[in-house]
Amino acid sequence: MAAAMAEPAGDGSRAGFAPCDTRPMRHYDVFNGDADGICSLHQLRLADPLDSELVTGLKRDIALLDSVPARSGDVVTVLDVSLDRNRAGLLALLDRGVHVRYFDHHHAGDIPRHPRLEAAIDVSRDACTSALVDRHLGGRFRAWAVVGAFGDDLAPLALELAKPLDLAAGRLARLRELGVSINYNAYGASAADVLVHPRELYAIVRRHEDPFEMIAREPVVERLGAQRRADLERALAIAPAKASHAAAAYLLPEASWSRRVIGIFANRLAAQGPERAHAVLAPVDGTAYVVSVRAPRSARTSAAEFCRRYAAGGGRAAAAGIDRLDAARVDAFLEEFERAWSA
Repeated sequence: MAAAMAEPAGDGSRAGFAPCDTRPMRHYDVFNGDADGICSLHQLRLADPLDSELVTGLKRDIALLDSVPARSGDVVTVLDVSLDRNRAGLLALLDRGVHVRYFDHHHAGDIPRHPRLEAAIDVSRDACTSALVDRHLGGRFRAWAVVGAFGDDLAPLALELAKPLDLAAGRLARLRELGVSINYNAYGASAADVLVHPRELYAIVRRHEDPFEMIAREPVVERLGAQRRADLERALAIAPAKASHAAAAYLLPEASWSRRVIGIFANRLAAQGPERAHAVLAPVDGTAYVVSVRAPRSARTSAAEFCRRYAAGGGRAAAAGIDRLDAARVDAFLEEFERAWSA
């Protein structure tokens, strides 16, 4: 685990804050719109309710800190977005006198040492942000951590987290379904692709301290599940564009459902063939593709390491992606993908 923990630097944390400025301190919550990001923030705000300005987006909307207008004395909480992809925005916030709390499990690179930065970052293969927040809170809202871990396709971690809850198999399966459906909803090239914008879905989640209450009372849960199952059935009917003993790649058609299903389809392929690498490509527009990559269970090369070879690539060891791959580079990508896992 890589971590940097620090307390605010007393008066220095408000450097540049004019004595006559009576503007109240503002809180900003910056989070990935997938299940892990939503469930991480929900746990924190159940423990510490407060009014905050929300900054989020779809799964691939990662560089979020550049858009945060925080000023000296404000507090920004960041959840489930790569520090490495937000380094410039983070440093700018710290330079402006903002206090930043950072929870994440994606590739981070060097973590800045700064008196106004509290960072809990664990990039190990079997970590997720929901579990980091759960640890921070001493397991107070454990069921939501289980939902987040299931959503991030970390079933072994979810099952381990769930042990103290002593849930019957049926109830555990319902938490898995909820996590997978929330995660599925985050994938898309634009808000037009998804069923509910992540900001709106978080607003629904935050009504419920108990995830089973949400499952019972919110129609959106069944709606997401039904659409997810339909999209996945379409994807499973598609043959790989390129396949070997070590790797398989799939090209999905130009359609909103392709961009929605790309993540859960990649997860299903990885579950069915854990010793094989998988890549799923979906057209973003007429000129580019979005890519999801899953590494083999025993791989020496991580998915994040492979995807960082591309300008818009990143992620974590088991699962990563490329936000934009030029269509002209698809054939070369397929060749490089197969070579990377055949070596």
